[in-house]
Amino acid sequence: MQTNPTTEKPPVAKAYNGVDRNDFIFGWNPQAELWNGRFAMIGFLAYLLWDLAGYSVVRDVLHLIR
Repeated sequence: MQTNPTTEKPPVAKAYNGVDRNDFIFGWNPQAELWNGRFAMIGFLAYLLWDLAGYSVVRDVLHLIR
């Protein structure tokens, strides 16, 4: 059984083109899709919290239309 030191990343993390999946690499690559999804989740959560605080962009736009 092989043991890894705690500072070394596990070998599973190097699944895409020999580069760590969590590296922030500019350009069209699989890592960009992972970061795009993470930022989308943060943005969606931020909007939900903003809406719960009483500041709703959707509600304000619908109010202006009526």
